[in-house]
Amino acid sequence: MSISIFTPCVHACSAHTVRILPKFQLWSSCSVKKFFSRVTEKVNRVQSFQPVKVHLMKSSSGARHHSATELVTAGRQYSEHGIVNPGVYHASTILYPDTETLRSQNQPFTYGRKGTPTSRALEETVAQLEGGHACRLTPSGLAAVSSVMLAFLDTGDHVLVMDNAYRPTRNLCNGLLRRMGIEVTFYDPLIGGAISGLMKPNTKLVMTESPGSQTFEIQDIPAIVAAAHAHGALVAIDNTWSAGHYFKAFKHGCDISYQAATKYLVGHSDCMMGCVTVAEAHWKRFRAAYEEMGLCAGPDDMYLTLRGIRTLDVRLERHMKSALHMAEWLRSRDEVAEVLHPGLPGAPGHDIWKRDFTGSSGLFGVVLKTSDEQAVDALLNMLTLFGMGYSWGGFESLAIPCDVTSYRTATTWDREGYLLRLHIGLEDVEDLKKDLENGFRAMAAAG
Repeated sequence: MSISIFTPCVHACSAHTVRILPKFQLWSSCSVKKFFSRVTEKVNRVQSFQPVKVHLMKSSSGARHHSATELVTAGRQYSEHGIVNPGVYHASTILYPDTETLRSQNQPFTYGRKGTPTSRALEETVAQLEGGHACRLTPSGLAAVSSVMLAFLDTGDHVLVMDNAYRPTRNLCNGLLRRMGIEVTFYDPLIGGAISGLMKPNTKLVMTESPGSQTFEIQDIPAIVAAAHAHGALVAIDNTWSAGHYFKAFKHGCDISYQAATKYLVGHSDCMMGCVTVAEAHWKRFRAAYEEMGLCAGPDDMYLTLRGIRTLDVRLERHMKSALHMAEWLRSRDEVAEVLHPGLPGAPGHDIWKRDFTGSSGLFGVVLKTSDEQAVDALLNMLTLFGMGYSWGGFESLAIPCDVTSYRTATTWDREGYLLRLHIGLEDVEDLKKDLENGFRAMAAAG
């Protein structure tokens, strides 16, 4: 594919004329003729200039390739001049060539907030990754969650939300949604098809997250989808843990898949981003609500996200292998009561994970035998490779303490030991083991 760009010719410059006129008085008539001959030659050369051919990169859109290949090629139809990566467009005003186009809005891009080649490249890449109809971007993962709920819920509606939801999702439900007159019921994430018993005539949306935040329960998504659709409700899933790479939400019947792209899609802990991918049947409603809320993301953050996606396959495979290795090692430690990693044989939810997922990521939970907070603090404060921070999905390893008993209402957390959430980054696992061993020694000394 190619397009033609014409460069307009700039003729005389009065400033230059004023500057050189005094010199003309000292020139011979021969010199003046020679000067203008050269100028005329250059002008003729410019006027006969041919259009420049701008070659666009081919995209894999519509083609059938393995997922790893699609992560590299998707969205690259927006690249120009043979440059591999699509350009970063900083745009607000977009011009129209004439009044007819202005009134009809009949051109690909109409206003910066509504889309640029940069945003479309990323959105189409994510939609292809997820297997949905289309995608839109939000400035954070929480904005992705809220845009889904506000797009598909009205005052008087009822929504079912998993009890192990991402904590800010729960805050949104207990705050803004309740103030809007939307009824919220939190449910046991392991309920499966029995969720039909919680359905009401006004239930419009079922929120899911598999595995769940902090405690990593795996939901039976196909069973929940069947029950929800039988009652006319939509199903949305927080697909951040698998990054849309290891769990295909739309193949399992979901209507909406959203992610905190801040995590694995960005992959470098350097920008905030959210994304929402929607099935074709529900796209029109979501797109309208998205535009009414004035949502968009920054162009530089879009670029960083698209850059991260190109290496998602190899990064996520490393996270998976290292995390499983660390999970097995931790399971053998005397200090550990239980490892909550659905990809680990014998762990809770492993059978459903094996049925529905094609891989796992670097995030899992560890239940320690001790419940002594001072001892756990000694462990965490001794770590040098594991940082303490409320995110994950980057190249670095992280560890944070968790207390889910303070806010869950539909389930009871019955483990007695202290719960840690670990994210295994891209460091060598032998170094990570030594770091944790130092922490365990400090924990034993403090306890």
